[in-house]
Amino acid sequence: MTADISQDVFIGRQPILDRARQLYAYELLFRTGSGNHASVTDNVVATAAVLNNVFSEIGLHRVLGPCLGFINVDADFLGSDVLELLPAKKIVLEVLETVRITPQVVERCEELRRRGFLIALDDVIGLTDEQKLVLPHVDIVKIDIQALPTDELAQLARALRPWGVRLLAEKVDSEEQAAHCSSLGFDLFQGYFFARPAIIATRKLDSSQTTLLRLLGLVLQDADAKQLEPLFKQEPALLMNLMRLTNSVACGLRHPVSSLRQALTMLGQRQLQRWLQLLLYAQSGRDARFPNPLLMVAATRARCMELLAARAPGGGQELADHAFLTGILSMMPALLQKPLAEILAPLPLPPHINQALHERAGKLGKLLLLAEAVEHADAPASAALCGELHISDTALARASAEAMAWAGELGVPQD
Repeated sequence: MTADISQDVFIGRQPILDRARQLYAYELLFRTGSGNHASVTDNVVATAAVLNNVFSEIGLHRVLGPCLGFINVDADFLGSDVLELLPAKKIVLEVLETVRITPQVVERCEELRRRGFLIALDDVIGLTDEQKLVLPHVDIVKIDIQALPTDELAQLARALRPWGVRLLAEKVDSEEQAAHCSSLGFDLFQGYFFARPAIIATRKLDSSQTTLLRLLGLVLQDADAKQLEPLFKQEPALLMNLMRLTNSVACGLRHPVSSLRQALTMLGQRQLQRWLQLLLYAQSGRDARFPNPLLMVAATRARCMELLAARAPGGGQELADHAFLTGILSMMPALLQKPLAEILAPLPLPPHINQALHERAGKLGKLLLLAEAVEHADAPASAALCGELHISDTALARASAEAMAWAGELGVPQD
């Protein structure tokens, strides 16, 4: 009996960063809800179906961009022929901690590595004799830093060093933890600190971020081009990016857009608002080759909320636009390291957006909670919220995948 792949399938994506805090990979999270009582073998079929049906249509390269993709594999998935469908050079096979390291598993890891896959061990909290058998065929070891006292974490890092594997710290919740792991020789980092960081300290915004927030406030108040022009002229780089964007959007025109007033008119308020929202994140990136990790999280969240709002019963363009804005603003404290209330104060937001952001209330609040549940592959929470919002599991899976692909395209360098 095979699993119904349209039932309770959720897709999440968590960024994995390198020591320079640049995107290295995403962990792609596939989960079935608590109501799915299919066997483990059926879960293999379900995961394979999601990979094949969703990503073969949208394109795994669009979801991952230049990054690698970590995919959880249990014993059945590790031994299945389904892995033949995956592009080996783009995929890290993350062997779950529940997999018993048998001679067959060791042999399979060696074979898959020869085919070009990278192999990772998940949730390592100690070095067992069984794990030592497979380590020669492992590239990355993920260590659950929350499960280990400081001294044991240091001992484990030292014990793994001779094996030549890269260490990945997972469940990093603070800057202090990230810095400590870096000092121990960890190469890669993953955790809520990067996806929804705590506010560490208030810092002064740079001039371009201040200008962007002021522009966003004016656009939300339906300001015309005459009111917007002076702010754009204060930031030459911003003006240049706007002209480039507008000419790209209007590439079918006989004559290129050559004035600021013309560019603002051509782009329109809705597109201008969205561009300003995303640019706040893009401006803080330090490497033009890769997007800011927070941009990817925020853009995926916002786009997913927009798609779900547009397709939900009683939805529409206005709700979809508000959903996108809510998703973007929900990540601002992480980006700007300032309290949410301080960030929102100068923005003339409708009450229901404020309620969604501060209290997770109303339809927008539930959409925000759903997007957050998807990011963390929380299937029970996702299922409950889908029920409240009257959103099908298939619609959620599709919106999640489309949002990942859309956000991934933001990181493609432009010539």
